Amino acid sequence: MIIAVISDIHSNLTALQTALNYIREIKPDKIVCLGDIVGYGPRPNECVELIQQNSQICLMGNHDHAVLGLTDTYHFNQYAREAINWTRKTLTIQNKAYLENLTFSHHENEILYVHSTPDHPEEWHYILSEYEAIQYLEKMKQKICFVGHSHIPILFGTDKKAIYEEEIELELQRNKYIVNVGSVGQPRDGDPRLCFVLLDTVSGILKFIRLDYPIQETYDEILENQLPPFLAMRLFAGH
Repeated sequence: MIIAVISDIHSNLTALQTALNYIREIKPDKIVCLGDIVGYGPRPNECVELIQQNSQICLMGNHDHAVLGLTDTYHFNQYAREAINWTRKTLTIQNKAYLENLTFSHHENEILYVHSTPDHPEEWHYILSEYEAIQYLEKMKQKICFVGHSHIPILFGTDKKAIYEEEIELELQRNKYIVNVGSVGQPRDGDPRLCFVLLDTVSGILKFIRLDYPIQETYDEILENQLPPFLAMRLFAGH
């Protein structure tokens, strides 16, 4: 089975369209979205609708939760808060209803999907280090947990090593893994190309897919909608 796992679209329609066009060519058995469909970017309705049409599983992200008024934006930076307030006014009733029905986690066989962390995903903690990852890995029941949230693609294994390579062969008989799939709509690892993951569950081959997309289009739309210019500029820098 081939599974495409995407996350953190953040209302970036051109990035999402580029990712989905690539994924459709691959013809995976399943598309999973780990949340944060909205926030930051200028096209929330179109992104929610595309995810609804194309993903078989979609989870709740902290920006989705905040737009619904369910997560306090006190700890968000000023740019994120402005975008949340704008998105709340912009989303249709139907698309808000779709977000309201999203869950915090989903598991199938040996795979767990969450936005933030395997335990208590609704608390929106981050996994940024090997030390943090091993705390979760030791308690994980599943072999693989896919996460997003930090926008930084990386793999953590029970051998305590952090890896980022284009293609990785998972040793599922001996190890467990937490895989951050990166971000489609707002990468933060210094590479402005969108990022997501493909997993072949038969071979155990995991691939990080990086694609160029027309950043300028999203940049222009952010400014046209009078969202903070910083949210436009950071797309070119990838951080």
